[in-house]
Amino acid sequence: MERSSYRIIDANFNRAREAVRVIEDYCRFALNCDALSQRARQLRHNLCTAIGNLDTERLIASRDTINDVGVGSIVDNQMRRTDLHDCFTAAAKRLPEALRTIAEAAQIIDPAIALKIEDLRYTAYTLEKDVVVFSSGVEKFKHVKLYVIITGKQSLEVLQLTESCATGGTDCIQLRLKDVEDDEFFEIAGEFVKICRRENVISIINDRADIAIAAGADGVHLGQNDLQIEKVRPLQITPLIIGKTTHSQQQILATCSEMPTYVSIGPVFATSTKPELAPVGLDYVTTAVRTLEPSGVGHVAIGGINLENIDSVLAAGAEKIAACSAVTAAPDPAAICRAFKEKIAAFERKLPS
Repeated sequence: MERSSYRIIDANFNRAREAVRVIEDYCRFALNCDALSQRARQLRHNLCTAIGNLDTERLIASRDTINDVGVGSIVDNQMRRTDLHDCFTAAAKRLPEALRTIAEAAQIIDPAIALKIEDLRYTAYTLEKDVVVFSSGVEKFKHVKLYVIITGKQSLEVLQLTESCATGGTDCIQLRLKDVEDDEFFEIAGEFVKICRRENVISIINDRADIAIAAGADGVHLGQNDLQIEKVRPLQITPLIIGKTTHSQQQILATCSEMPTYVSIGPVFATSTKPELAPVGLDYVTTAVRTLEPSGVGHVAIGGINLENIDSVLAAGAEKIAACSAVTAAPDPAAICRAFKEKIAAFERKLPS
Protein backbone atom coordinates (compact mmCIF):
# COMPACT_ATOMS: atom_id res chain seq x y z
CA MET A 1 0.00 0.00 0.00
CA GLU A 2 2.88 2.38 0.71
CA ARG A 3 4.23 1.78 -2.79
CA SER A 4 0.79 2.64 -4.16
CA SER A 5 0.82 5.84 -2.11
CA TYR A 6 4.14 6.79 -3.64
CA ARG A 7 2.75 6.06 -7.12
CA ILE A 8 -0.21 8.34 -6.44
CA ILE A 9 2.02 11.12 -5.10
CA ASP A 10 4.42 10.83 -8.03
CA ALA A 11 1.65 10.99 -10.64
CA ASN A 12 -0.08 13.94 -9.01
CA PHE A 13 3.17 15.77 -8.30
CA ASN A 14 3.86 15.68 -12.03
CA ARG A 15 0.28 16.74 -12.77
CA ALA A 16 0.40 19.64 -10.31
CA ARG A 17 3.81 20.82 -11.44
CA GLU A 18 2.71 20.79 -15.08
CA ALA A 19 -0.50 22.66 -14.21
CA VAL A 20 1.26 25.41 -12.28
CA ARG A 21 3.75 25.80 -15.13
CA VAL A 22 0.85 26.44 -17.52
CA ILE A 23 -0.48 29.07 -15.10
CA GLU A 24 2.96 30.65 -14.80
CA ASP A 25 3.40 30.84 -18.57
CA TYR A 26 -0.12 32.24 -19.06
CA CYS A 27 0.66 35.05 -16.60
CA ARG A 28 4.07 35.61 -18.17
CA PHE A 29 3.29 35.49 -21.88
CA ALA A 30 -0.46 36.15 -22.21
CA LEU A 31 -0.95 38.70 -19.41
CA ASN A 32 2.63 39.96 -19.46
CA CYS A 33 2.32 40.21 -15.68
CA ASP A 34 5.55 39.56 -13.84
CA ALA A 35 3.95 39.74 -10.37
CA LEU A 36 1.43 36.96 -11.02
CA SER A 37 4.01 34.92 -12.92
CA GLN A 38 6.36 35.13 -9.92
CA ARG A 39 3.60 33.97 -7.57
CA ALA A 40 3.00 30.92 -9.74
CA ARG A 41 6.74 30.27 -9.90
CA GLN A 42 6.99 30.48 -6.11
CA LEU A 43 4.12 28.02 -5.72
CA ARG A 44 5.90 25.59 -8.04
CA HIS A 45 9.13 26.02 -6.07
CA ASN A 46 7.34 25.43 -2.74
CA LEU A 47 5.66 22.34 -4.14
CA CYS A 48 9.00 20.88 -5.27
CA THR A 49 10.53 21.68 -1.89
CA ALA A 50 7.70 19.95 -0.01
CA ILE A 51 7.86 16.83 -2.19
CA GLY A 52 11.65 16.90 -1.86
CA ASN A 53 11.19 16.01 1.83
CA LEU A 54 9.96 12.58 0.76
CA ASP A 55 12.23 9.77 -0.37
CA THR A 56 12.56 10.99 -3.96
CA GLU A 57 14.37 7.90 -5.17
CA ARG A 58 11.54 5.76 -3.90
CA LEU A 59 9.10 8.17 -5.54
CA ILE A 60 10.70 7.67 -8.94
CA ALA A 61 11.10 3.92 -8.44
CA SER A 62 7.37 3.60 -7.80
CA ARG A 63 6.52 5.03 -11.22
CA ASP A 64 5.11 2.42 -13.61
CA THR A 65 3.78 4.24 -16.66
CA ILE A 66 3.78 1.13 -18.87
CA ASN A 67 1.39 -0.74 -16.56
CA ASP A 68 -0.71 2.26 -15.58
CA VAL A 69 -4.30 1.33 -16.49
CA GLY A 70 -5.17 5.03 -16.89
CA VAL A 71 -2.65 5.68 -19.64
CA GLY A 72 -4.33 6.08 -23.01
CA SER A 73 -7.83 6.54 -21.63
CA ILE A 74 -9.75 9.21 -23.51
CA VAL A 75 -12.32 11.62 -22.11
CA ASP A 76 -14.50 13.60 -24.51
CA ASN A 77 -13.22 17.18 -25.02
CA GLN A 78 -10.44 16.60 -22.49
CA MET A 79 -7.94 18.61 -24.51
CA ARG A 80 -10.35 20.93 -26.27
CA ARG A 81 -9.04 24.50 -26.02
CA THR A 82 -10.14 27.58 -27.96
CA ASP A 83 -7.67 30.10 -26.52
CA LEU A 84 -4.96 30.55 -23.91
CA HIS A 85 -7.50 31.46 -21.25
CA ASP A 86 -9.02 28.00 -21.71
CA CYS A 87 -5.56 26.52 -21.13
CA PHE A 88 -5.23 28.54 -17.92
CA THR A 89 -8.71 27.56 -16.71
CA ALA A 90 -8.06 23.86 -17.22
CA ALA A 91 -4.71 24.10 -15.42
CA ALA A 92 -6.20 26.12 -12.56
CA LYS A 93 -8.81 23.41 -11.97
CA ARG A 94 -6.32 20.56 -12.35
CA LEU A 95 -3.83 22.02 -9.86
CA PRO A 96 -5.86 21.90 -6.60
CA GLU A 97 -7.27 18.48 -7.53
CA ALA A 98 -3.75 17.11 -7.81
CA LEU A 99 -2.66 18.84 -4.60
CA ARG A 100 -5.60 17.40 -2.69
CA THR A 101 -4.75 13.90 -3.90
CA ILE A 102 -1.09 14.36 -2.90
CA ALA A 103 -2.15 15.56 0.56
CA GLU A 104 -4.40 12.54 1.08
CA ALA A 105 -1.72 10.04 0.04
CA ALA A 106 1.08 11.88 1.87
CA GLN A 107 -0.94 11.70 5.09
CA ILE A 108 -0.16 7.98 5.18
CA ILE A 109 3.59 8.56 4.82
CA ASP A 110 4.30 11.92 6.48
CA PRO A 111 1.46 14.06 7.96
CA ALA A 112 3.73 17.15 8.13
CA ILE A 113 4.25 17.07 4.37
CA ALA A 114 0.51 16.58 3.88
CA LEU A 115 -0.12 19.81 5.82
CA LYS A 116 2.34 21.73 3.63
CA ILE A 117 0.59 20.48 0.51
CA GLU A 118 -2.78 21.50 1.94
CA ASP A 119 -1.44 25.03 2.46
CA LEU A 120 -0.34 25.09 -1.17
CA ARG A 121 -3.83 24.04 -2.26
CA TYR A 122 -5.31 27.15 -0.65
CA THR A 123 -2.54 29.23 -2.20
CA ALA A 124 -3.57 27.82 -5.58
CA TYR A 125 -7.20 28.81 -5.02
CA THR A 126 -6.19 32.39 -4.22
CA LEU A 127 -3.86 32.59 -7.20
CA GLU A 128 -6.60 31.35 -9.53
CA LYS A 129 -8.99 34.04 -8.27
CA ASP A 130 -6.43 36.82 -8.60
CA VAL A 131 -5.49 35.78 -12.14
CA VAL A 132 -9.15 35.55 -13.21
CA VAL A 133 -10.04 38.95 -11.75
CA PHE A 134 -7.01 40.65 -13.26
CA SER A 135 -7.26 38.97 -16.65
CA SER A 136 -10.98 39.72 -16.94
CA GLY A 137 -10.36 43.47 -16.75
CA VAL A 138 -7.33 43.28 -19.02
CA GLU A 139 -9.26 41.34 -21.66
CA LYS A 140 -12.14 43.84 -21.69
CA PHE A 141 -9.92 46.91 -21.68
CA LYS A 142 -7.34 45.80 -24.26
CA HIS A 143 -9.60 46.74 -27.18
CA VAL A 144 -10.03 50.34 -26.00
CA LYS A 145 -8.50 53.01 -28.25
CA LEU A 146 -10.56 56.13 -27.48
CA TYR A 147 -11.62 56.83 -23.89
CA VAL A 148 -13.96 59.80 -23.37
CA ILE A 149 -14.54 61.48 -20.01
CA ILE A 150 -17.93 63.13 -19.52
CA THR A 151 -18.43 65.66 -16.75
CA GLY A 152 -21.45 67.70 -15.77
CA LYS A 153 -24.32 68.09 -13.35
CA GLN A 154 -27.43 68.05 -15.53
CA SER A 155 -28.83 64.59 -16.23
CA LEU A 156 -30.13 65.40 -19.71
CA GLU A 157 -26.85 66.95 -20.84
CA VAL A 158 -24.74 64.09 -19.49
CA LEU A 159 -26.90 61.38 -21.06
CA GLN A 160 -27.11 63.18 -24.41
CA LEU A 161 -23.32 63.41 -24.46
CA THR A 162 -23.07 59.73 -23.57
CA GLU A 163 -25.40 58.80 -26.43
CA SER A 164 -23.53 60.98 -28.88
CA CYS A 165 -20.06 59.68 -27.94
CA ALA A 166 -21.24 56.07 -27.88
CA THR A 167 -22.75 56.28 -31.34
CA GLY A 168 -19.67 58.18 -32.52
CA GLY A 169 -17.49 55.14 -31.92
CA THR A 170 -15.73 55.77 -28.62
CA ASP A 171 -14.70 52.53 -26.92
CA CYS A 172 -14.96 53.58 -23.29
CA ILE A 173 -16.73 56.40 -21.43
CA GLN A 174 -16.05 57.59 -17.91
CA LEU A 175 -18.81 59.36 -16.01
CA ARG A 176 -17.35 62.02 -13.73
CA LEU A 177 -19.97 63.80 -11.60
CA LYS A 178 -18.98 66.27 -8.91
CA ASP A 179 -21.22 67.90 -6.30
CA VAL A 180 -24.20 65.70 -7.19
CA GLU A 181 -26.35 64.06 -4.50
CA ASP A 182 -25.98 60.30 -4.24
CA ASP A 183 -29.55 59.46 -5.28
CA GLU A 184 -29.26 61.61 -8.40
CA PHE A 185 -25.78 60.25 -9.14
CA PHE A 186 -27.11 56.68 -8.97
CA GLU A 187 -30.07 57.48 -11.22
CA ILE A 188 -27.83 59.10 -13.85
CA ALA A 189 -25.30 56.27 -13.57
CA GLY A 190 -28.00 53.67 -14.18
CA GLU A 191 -29.10 55.34 -17.42
CA PHE A 192 -25.47 55.93 -18.41
CA VAL A 193 -24.69 52.22 -18.05
CA LYS A 194 -27.77 51.26 -20.09
CA ILE A 195 -26.66 53.47 -22.99
CA CYS A 196 -23.10 52.13 -22.89
CA ARG A 197 -24.28 48.54 -22.75
CA ARG A 198 -26.64 49.02 -25.66
CA GLU A 199 -23.85 50.51 -27.79
CA ASN A 200 -21.23 47.97 -26.63
CA VAL A 201 -19.13 50.68 -24.96
CA ILE A 202 -17.26 50.17 -21.68
CA SER A 203 -18.79 52.15 -18.81
CA ILE A 204 -16.57 53.57 -16.07
CA ILE A 205 -17.69 55.53 -13.00
CA ASN A 206 -15.27 58.05 -11.54
CA ASP A 207 -14.41 57.81 -7.82
CA ARG A 208 -17.49 55.97 -6.59
CA ALA A 209 -16.96 52.22 -6.46
CA ASP A 210 -20.27 51.79 -4.62
CA ILE A 211 -22.26 53.47 -7.37
CA ALA A 212 -20.28 51.69 -10.11
CA ILE A 213 -21.15 48.31 -8.58
CA ALA A 214 -24.78 49.17 -7.79
CA ALA A 215 -25.38 50.58 -11.28
CA GLY A 216 -23.75 47.59 -12.97
CA ALA A 217 -20.94 49.59 -14.61
CA ASP A 218 -17.98 47.80 -16.17
CA GLY A 219 -15.50 49.58 -13.94
CA VAL A 220 -14.42 52.37 -11.65
CA HIS A 221 -11.66 54.96 -11.94
CA LEU A 222 -9.95 55.96 -8.70
CA GLY A 223 -7.86 59.01 -7.86
CA GLN A 224 -4.77 58.96 -5.71
CA ASN A 225 -6.82 59.95 -2.66
CA ASP A 226 -9.84 57.75 -3.32
CA LEU A 227 -10.60 54.34 -1.85
CA GLN A 228 -7.64 51.98 -2.22
CA ILE A 229 -7.85 49.25 -4.84
CA GLU A 230 -7.40 46.55 -2.21
CA LYS A 231 -10.54 47.89 -0.50
CA VAL A 232 -12.54 47.95 -3.75
CA ARG A 233 -11.82 44.39 -4.88
CA PRO A 234 -13.74 42.66 -2.03
CA LEU A 235 -16.81 44.69 -3.01
CA GLN A 236 -16.93 43.30 -6.54
CA ILE A 237 -19.92 41.23 -7.60
CA THR A 238 -18.24 40.47 -10.93
CA PRO A 239 -14.67 41.45 -11.88
CA LEU A 240 -14.37 45.21 -12.36
CA ILE A 241 -12.12 47.16 -14.65
CA ILE A 242 -10.20 49.29 -12.17
CA GLY A 243 -8.30 52.37 -13.28
CA LYS A 244 -6.19 54.72 -11.24
CA THR A 245 -4.86 58.22 -11.80
CA THR A 246 -1.08 58.72 -11.82
CA HIS A 247 0.96 61.88 -12.34
CA SER A 248 4.51 60.67 -11.70
CA GLN A 249 6.87 57.74 -12.07
CA GLN A 250 6.72 57.18 -8.33
CA GLN A 251 2.93 56.95 -8.41
CA ILE A 252 3.05 54.52 -11.33
CA LEU A 253 5.45 52.19 -9.53
CA ALA A 254 3.36 52.30 -6.35
CA THR A 255 0.13 51.73 -8.26
CA CYS A 256 1.51 48.76 -10.22
CA SER A 257 1.86 46.85 -6.95
CA GLU A 258 -1.92 47.26 -6.51
CA MET A 259 -2.47 45.68 -9.95
CA PRO A 260 -5.20 47.87 -11.43
CA THR A 261 -6.43 47.16 -14.94
CA TYR A 262 -4.94 50.42 -16.19
CA VAL A 263 -3.50 53.74 -15.07
CA SER A 264 -3.98 57.17 -16.56
CA ILE A 265 -0.78 58.94 -17.60
CA GLY A 266 -0.91 62.69 -17.48
CA PRO A 267 -1.73 65.41 -17.86
CA VAL A 268 0.29 65.19 -21.07
CA PHE A 269 -0.49 68.83 -21.92
CA ALA A 270 -1.99 71.70 -19.96
CA THR A 271 -5.68 71.10 -19.37
CA SER A 272 -8.56 73.24 -18.16
CA THR A 273 -10.02 70.19 -16.41
CA LYS A 274 -7.14 70.18 -13.89
CA PRO A 275 -5.32 73.52 -14.34
CA GLU A 276 -3.43 73.08 -11.07
CA LEU A 277 -1.38 70.19 -12.49
CA ALA A 278 1.80 70.78 -14.49
CA PRO A 279 1.98 68.86 -17.80
CA VAL A 280 4.16 65.74 -17.70
CA GLY A 281 5.13 66.01 -21.38
CA LEU A 282 5.66 63.52 -24.18
CA ASP A 283 8.97 62.11 -22.94
CA TYR A 284 7.24 61.10 -19.75
CA VAL A 285 4.58 59.23 -21.72
CA THR A 286 7.33 57.14 -23.34
CA THR A 287 8.96 56.44 -19.98
CA ALA A 288 5.66 55.57 -18.31
CA VAL A 289 4.61 53.12 -21.03
CA ARG A 290 7.97 51.33 -20.77
CA THR A 291 7.67 51.19 -16.98
CA LEU A 292 4.26 49.55 -17.24
CA GLU A 293 5.30 46.87 -19.76
CA PRO A 294 6.38 44.10 -17.32
CA SER A 295 3.40 44.70 -15.02
CA GLY A 296 0.60 43.79 -17.42
CA VAL A 297 -1.14 47.00 -16.31
CA GLY A 298 -2.63 48.99 -19.18
CA HIS A 299 -2.55 52.74 -19.72
CA VAL A 300 -4.44 55.67 -21.15
CA ALA A 301 -2.77 58.99 -21.94
CA ILE A 302 -4.80 61.95 -20.71
CA GLY A 303 -4.76 65.72 -20.44
CA GLY A 304 -5.17 68.36 -23.12
CA ILE A 305 -5.17 65.87 -26.00
CA ASN A 306 -6.94 67.02 -29.15
CA LEU A 307 -6.99 66.32 -32.88
CA GLU A 308 -3.99 68.60 -33.45
CA ASN A 309 -1.62 66.94 -30.98
CA ILE A 310 -2.86 63.34 -30.82
CA ASP A 311 -0.27 62.11 -33.36
CA SER A 312 2.58 63.24 -31.10
CA VAL A 313 1.05 61.37 -28.14
CA LEU A 314 0.69 58.19 -30.19
CA ALA A 315 4.26 58.57 -31.44
CA ALA A 316 5.40 58.81 -27.82
CA GLY A 317 4.08 55.28 -27.26
CA ALA A 318 0.53 55.76 -26.00
CA GLU A 319 -1.86 53.09 -27.29
CA LYS A 320 -5.03 54.47 -25.70
CA ILE A 321 -6.09 58.10 -25.69
CA ALA A 322 -8.43 59.88 -23.28
CA ALA A 323 -10.26 63.04 -24.30
CA CYS A 324 -12.58 65.28 -22.36
CA SER A 325 -13.33 68.84 -23.46
CA ALA A 326 -11.96 68.22 -26.97
CA VAL A 327 -15.00 65.97 -27.43
CA THR A 328 -17.62 67.11 -24.94
CA ALA A 329 -17.30 70.85 -25.70
CA ALA A 330 -17.52 70.30 -29.46
CA PRO A 331 -20.71 71.17 -31.39
CA ASP A 332 -20.84 67.59 -32.68
CA PRO A 333 -19.21 65.17 -30.16
CA ALA A 334 -19.99 62.12 -32.30
CA ALA A 335 -18.11 63.59 -35.27
CA ILE A 336 -15.10 64.42 -33.08
CA CYS A 337 -15.09 60.85 -31.72
CA ARG A 338 -15.04 59.51 -35.27
CA ALA A 339 -12.21 61.89 -36.14
CA PHE A 340 -10.19 60.70 -33.12
CA LYS A 341 -10.73 57.06 -34.06
CA GLU A 342 -9.69 57.76 -37.65
CA LYS A 343 -6.49 59.44 -36.42
CA ILE A 344 -5.67 56.44 -34.20
CA ALA A 345 -6.42 53.94 -36.99
CA ALA A 346 -4.30 55.91 -39.46
CA PHE A 347 -1.36 55.95 -37.05
CA GLU A 348 -1.64 52.20 -36.41
CA ARG A 349 -1.65 51.47 -40.14
CA LYS A 350 1.78 53.10 -40.37
CA LEU A 351 3.26 50.84 -37.68
CA PRO A 352 5.42 47.90 -38.81
CA SER A 353 3.47 44.63 -38.80
